[in-house]
Amino acid sequence: MMKDWKKIETPVTDSLIESLAAGDRFLLSGVVYAARDKAHERLCAMAARGEKLPVDPAGQLIYYMGPSPAPPGRIIGSAGPTTSSRMDPFTEGILKLGVKGMIGKGRRDAATRALLQQYRAVYFASFGGAGAYLAKRITEASIVAFEDLGAEAIYRLRVEEFPLIVVNDIHGGDLYENALRKR
Repeated sequence: MMKDWKKIETPVTDSLIESLAAGDRFLLSGVVYAARDKAHERLCAMAARGEKLPVDPAGQLIYYMGPSPAPPGRIIGSAGPTTSSRMDPFTEGILKLGVKGMIGKGRRDAATRALLQQYRAVYFASFGGAGAYLAKRITEASIVAFEDLGAEAIYRLRVEEFPLIVVNDIHGGDLYENALRKR
């Protein structure tokens, strides 16, 4: 099924980001950081106060995910993407920190799509409802910040051939809008 997907690794480069187009399919390997609403809110507040951040998000990919507890013998529990629109209010603050891409599911609002172009970052989607499958693509997981937030803590993940589709590119491409036009 995924044998024709291109392979990419983190850290992603500006030239890679510039080459991506809505609809491109990839298998990602390397380090990504998982963070959801509460972690985004906290990072943005810390940055606004000029405080040192617990992780350096510059050049990173952020996965909108909060895992379920790891079953015995597993690295992580179910690890599917969270609905991305919940992070839209924090997108500009996160992009100002140098994040190069986000991974989630679902559409982004018009303001977020414009911010992705302005800050030259991309939005990838992965498969909703496939948390158990995606967890098998995670080879390492550790909490690196905000442990008090539980599942909403920031996790450092190492992924191997993690499936992604570019939804919004830096050129204004939008996979969902393209699909609607084809109807």
